[in-house]
Amino acid sequence: MSPAGVQEGDDAGEVVHPWLDHHQKELDAGALFVLKSKGSWLHCGYHLTTSIVAPALLSLPYAFTFLGWAGGIICLVIGALVTFYSYNLISLVLEHHAQMDNRHLRFRDMAHDIMGPRWGKFYVGPIQFMVCYGAVVACTLLGGECLKTIYLLSKPDGTMKLYEFVIIFGCLMLVLAQVPSFHSLRHINMVSLVLSLLYSACATGGSIYIGLSSKGTEKDYSLAGDTPSRIFGFFNAIAIIATTYGNGIIPEIQATLAPPVKGKMFKGLCMCYAVVVVTYFSVAISGYWAFGNQAEGLLLSNFLVDGKALLPKWFILMTNMFAILQLSAVGVVYLQPTNEVLEKTFADPMSTQFSVRNVIPRLISRSISIIVATTLAAMLPFFGDINSLFGAFGFLPLDFVLPVIFYNLTFKPSRRSSIFWLNITIAVVFSTVAVIAAVAAVRQIALDADTYQLFANL
Repeated sequence: MSPAGVQEGDDAGEVVHPWLDHHQKELDAGALFVLKSKGSWLHCGYHLTTSIVAPALLSLPYAFTFLGWAGGIICLVIGALVTFYSYNLISLVLEHHAQMDNRHLRFRDMAHDIMGPRWGKFYVGPIQFMVCYGAVVACTLLGGECLKTIYLLSKPDGTMKLYEFVIIFGCLMLVLAQVPSFHSLRHINMVSLVLSLLYSACATGGSIYIGLSSKGTEKDYSLAGDTPSRIFGFFNAIAIIATTYGNGIIPEIQATLAPPVKGKMFKGLCMCYAVVVVTYFSVAISGYWAFGNQAEGLLLSNFLVDGKALLPKWFILMTNMFAILQLSAVGVVYLQPTNEVLEKTFADPMSTQFSVRNVIPRLISRSISIIVATTLAAMLPFFGDINSLFGAFGFLPLDFVLPVIFYNLTFKPSRRSSIFWLNITIAVVFSTVAVIAAVAAVRQIALDADTYQLFANL
């Protein structure tokens, strides 16, 4: 098995890049088996799109209810520009270190070398793990909710509970979790890209149809609530938008690229953000236009009113099925940092990847991680509130703040240069936003705490 540094392709007899010969003995099992560097920029684009363009984008109309038309569109544009810029900066830093014969394959490795060992071990590593594993739990919960919607469409008086559908979706995740490496997900993520376009088109088309008909609610675009509620709602909405643009695994995705990596990440990001622009803006604008401040936390919920479908049932079923299938791909992508840690802990880099010595611990450890995630999703159906807190504490620092800090510390631009002050401004502004958004998320958890119930059938 060829670890990081092999040219694209899975066939035997591949030409091994010199970087591999030099570093193979230094790689641990996590880097050797999970973060294989064999992909092209196209594969990178698939991974990026799956990790960013997820069904969480269906919550964008809900974020607009706190921001209004002008605020919503401005925040959506700023989110796109800042994350595209930040992801390119982190890619440039990774390329720079790779050219210096010190290629980083993990986010915590970057923080360790650039900011110091404690930052990698006690901040970036735990935050990334929390965010990514939280995304796996959230995907499992959302997948269960979509399955339940399909069930109730076909059997309105059905008695199955939400946690049962979460377990069903968890079984699908249990199978996909055994895919051996990040690079092995490239075909799944290609299908995921298509699925994201399909359910976004369905959500947009459904919203426009309801908005033009007399079936929908009366459109009201005013901001609801008193002044404190509006202020906290504003920052909560920013946390939602930050989460939809969030990634948190840019170094791990760039690690899947075959060397030399220069320029490949930029192509992948351009491909990804072409999909982002098409999906995010169409869903956010059409959903908010159709439902106004009545937009639900998940846009697809607006297609049903008191159990009555506002669209043909086959259309709602199809849209939910597209979302379910893509959620499984998103979940398994965000499982990769966990897989890498498990592989590093339990696998033997001196044995082959598919030896009995490595296959059995991999099967057991990955299965346990999915069982835990599924149990948490079934037990905590209010996990969406908790995930907003993860977004504020995790995605905002990892994707908005740290990339510009990494760039300034690595390239040391002149303090008279515009890029230095642009990066400082981004770091300060989004650090402040992260703190306020975290407070807003905690407030929302406190407000909803009375409704929380373990294994509730929401």
